[in-house]
Amino acid sequence: MFELNFYSGKKKITYGDLSIVIRFLIDDNQLKKNLSYLEKIYNLNLSDLQKENFLSKECNQIRIPTNSGKPDEIIIRKVKVDDKFDSDFFRDYLSEIVQQIKNEKVNSIHLFIPNYQQFKNYLDDENYLVQTIIEGIYLGNYSFNKYKSEKNNHKKLDVFLYSDNEERLDEVIQNTKSLMSAVYFARDLQNEPSNELTPEIFSKLIKSEASKRKIRITILDEKEIEKRKMFGLLSVGKGSINKPRFIVLEYKPTVKKNKKIKQNKIVLVGKGMTFDSGGISLKPSKSMGEMKNDMAGAAVVAASLIVAADNKLPVHLFGIIPLAENMPSGSAFKPGDIIKTASGKTIEVEDTDAEGRIILSDALDYASKLKPDQIIDFATLTGSCVVALGEFVAGMFSNNDEVANNLYQSGLKTYERVWRLPIWDDYSKLIDSDIADVKNLGIKWAGAITAAKFLEKFVDKKIKWAHLDIAGPSIHHNFRSYTNKYMTAFGVRLIYDYLLRIIK
Repeated sequence: MFELNFYSGKKKITYGDLSIVIRFLIDDNQLKKNLSYLEKIYNLNLSDLQKENFLSKECNQIRIPTNSGKPDEIIIRKVKVDDKFDSDFFRDYLSEIVQQIKNEKVNSIHLFIPNYQQFKNYLDDENYLVQTIIEGIYLGNYSFNKYKSEKNNHKKLDVFLYSDNEERLDEVIQNTKSLMSAVYFARDLQNEPSNELTPEIFSKLIKSEASKRKIRITILDEKEIEKRKMFGLLSVGKGSINKPRFIVLEYKPTVKKNKKIKQNKIVLVGKGMTFDSGGISLKPSKSMGEMKNDMAGAAVVAASLIVAADNKLPVHLFGIIPLAENMPSGSAFKPGDIIKTASGKTIEVEDTDAEGRIILSDALDYASKLKPDQIIDFATLTGSCVVALGEFVAGMFSNNDEVANNLYQSGLKTYERVWRLPIWDDYSKLIDSDIADVKNLGIKWAGAITAAKFLEKFVDKKIKWAHLDIAGPSIHHNFRSYTNKYMTAFGVRLIYDYLLRIIK
């Protein structure tokens, strides 16, 4: 893992020792001419074979040493802007490059940002093109080796960015650095083993981060949770020796005097199962260890408030995080139990492995009582959603078209994509209970939808609401170079862009 330092490159370029230049060439009718131009300015001596391969359809990249040694190497990447090009191209490619050079002795990268006009149909503006490049380098650089007895020393890597428009580079660098610091924080939380991240430890970590910023934090212990009649959260956490916690975060930006600006009041809610064994309805042992990630929604919410505070976003944010462990024991809640929640509504427990929605019932009720403009919840809620959409897309459910559309557009932009699924009232019948207000599990069909319908019952109907089922994309998968090894923090970049979108 590199210690990354980003700089706005100057017109007079100085290459230090052990440096690599990265240049991009558009695959069009000027490709041969532009390749010859790079040969001249870098004094390269490409062989006929290298040229022919690069100009062919099969080869996309050349990496060669320079004759002068300043820079030491140059990487030339061909970019085909066609119907297969997407907004994630530079993010994914730079992530892969950083992973390739992690074990090399490299001191600096000099990256020349390509002309934005070539990509205007795919990326919102030039600033966002630069942002995706910086994000890619950070994402490729991430690792989690905290518990390895032998650690590689962090090497410094200076990254110089060169652009025709230098004026806003420093601002983009700083804002993206704050964003990716929050992404790293969320990924670290998700990758922590559950014995090192109990509800209490999670609470202390968030408190530490909040104290460094203008973020108010309230932490309710199990006694206060009981006083507030949050028996959904309390019941799920009964089986563990690590008792539940309930976190309330608030970030309220400073408003200048005499400025009457109506700020959006948004509540983010994150499912925080620090470990989910399935409880009495025990999960199969295979891959159970990945259930340390069942608090991914909570990590996303905490990280989102952190980056909002760091970048001083003009939006009033709350973060609501219910935390518990779901364990089997003599005191654990059981199938057949009836639970009365803080809202007064009752839940019949069909399956203790459908526990996330139960703790969210209290959290969404609390969120509704804050009377916000919007509530957005993040939860690793159902395997059914992964079956429906695959590992790299989150399921989206919403009672408001505007919220859903903005989330969808932000998903396309950040490549943390979401797809809207229906929450028609017909599906409510599948979770009707004869002895309580609602069952926590329906039949095997439409599992992600019935889970969303369950949550909907605890949200004030007057409030705009969206539920994001992030069960698939929050866990490592092989669809991108930066998602293939560690938990992903899916949702942090998405919600940050969403907040910027609605502020505008």
